Amino acid sequence: MKLPNKVYDVLKWIVIICLPALATAYVGLAGVWGWPYADEIAKTEAVICVLLGAMLGISTAEYRRADNTSPETYEPKHIEGFTSSKSE
Repeated sequence: MKLPNKVYDVLKWIVIICLPALATAYVGLAGVWGWPYADEIAKTEAVICVLLGAMLGISTAEYRRADNTSPETYEPKHIEGFTSSKSE
């Protein structure tokens, strides 16, 4: 399953930033305000993040296989101001 770049970027943002932040906010506020199901919501969020993360991993593997780029040979693009940690 190869995802378009835009879909991949949005899903990655949701999985890495959005869902964990929302779950943490709910769990934190649930204790203060007495909201129900804090544990259930935190566990549900974790399962959803693992599922979406697995889908993103599959998409990344498909993309690299199509481009003949393995994780060992993949070289990230140069970003101005940052240097590689590899010794050259």
